[in-house]
Amino acid sequence: MSNQSVQTVSTSNDKFKVALAVVAVIAGVVGFFYLTGQNKPALVAAGALLAGLVFAVLLLWTSATGRDFLSFAKESVRETKKVVWPTRREATQITGIVFAFVVVTAIFLWGTDKVLEFLLYDLVLGWKN
Repeated sequence: MSNQSVQTVSTSNDKFKVALAVVAVIAGVVGFFYLTGQNKPALVAAGALLAGLVFAVLLLWTSATGRDFLSFAKESVRETKKVVWPTRREATQITGIVFAFVVVTAIFLWGTDKVLEFLLYDLVLGWKN
């Protein structure tokens, strides 16, 4: 184990690029809804949204923070491909076990409630239904 401290060095230029990328995404979303409200074709509105997103990704790609984030996203996708997912049969069996446990728990709680209701209302308080 190393005891080296990790320092994040970010220039004001990188911060400006990230802020500008956020503004580009917001502008794309606002443009999408504005064009949709103006009864423009859906393709034009989607193009505005896509343009804002593409411009934001390009801006992020030019900053160190953005490159780090995009490489983290790629690594995350790579790691999810390594996960061993259950087969359809295993997933169905596990789901069945969960449902059975829920039904058994519900019956137990209902029975406990009825027993306590009988003890409290009928025997202790003497209130007959």
